Amino acid sequence: MKSLRFTVITSLLHYMSFGIAGENAQVRLSSKENFHLFLLAGQSNMAGRGIVAEEDKEIHPRIFALSKDGKWKPAVDPIHYDKGEAGVGPGKSFAVALAERNKDISIGLVPAACGGSPISTWEPGKYHDQTRSHPYDDAIKRMQHAMQDGVLKGILWHQGEADSNPQSAKEHKEKLRVLIDRFREDLNAPSVPFIIGQLGQFPGCPWDASRKLVNEAHISIAREVACASFVSSDGLTCKKDNIHFDAESLRDLGRRYARAYLKMAEPDTVADAKKPRL
Repeated sequence: MKSLRFTVITSLLHYMSFGIAGENAQVRLSSKENFHLFLLAGQSNMAGRGIVAEEDKEIHPRIFALSKDGKWKPAVDPIHYDKGEAGVGPGKSFAVALAERNKDISIGLVPAACGGSPISTWEPGKYHDQTRSHPYDDAIKRMQHAMQDGVLKGILWHQGEADSNPQSAKEHKEKLRVLIDRFREDLNAPSVPFIIGQLGQFPGCPWDASRKLVNEAHISIAREVACASFVSSDGLTCKKDNIHFDAESLRDLGRRYARAYLKMAEPDTVADAKKPRL
């Protein structure tokens, strides 16, 4: 009971320090140059389907997420809202790792992942019926809105399950290459880091030829495209559905994204950052 009371009081104090008084209240952001923005894009494993625990509800004073209605709020899971089952994703643990490394910055997460979305829906004008949204158009619109307050520093991408079929897998590499170029052009960020997360390696769902081809595309793109990186999913585990990473694995995945990002952003100072395994 004492521990619960302490958690509640601490959370309330955090909200008060942000100047928040309800859903529509404003948060106090840092200066634009110190507000580092990251786009979270792809499908359900980026949106997150992990079961939310108390640790996922803890508020970090320098980490925010853009809400569905375009307002900044403290980043607590679920950060995404693509589907009702949205839960823990890799975004928050990624942000915590960066915020703890640099005390002078704040992090702004821009959730844009859409569960079940094939890469073909990540093109201008394309509609994804599962989420009743336009994945690419919505991501660009939300990111441009966020960039009024901060600076885009990276794009985190996890997608490919929906393309793991004979026809789509063959086209996946070129579509991803074009997508990266388009993101960078439309967001006026020609060298923004683009980090690709590896698909889940789950014993109950062994990879077929199509899944392997998508994986090879991700590895190749990370090697061939400037300012791109690949994050391994080795050792991560899944929920009972054999589709989605479990919560602890998603937290770990977020930290792996952070190490990959720091390796690119601080190549001379991150001696302890683990190089993504290809």
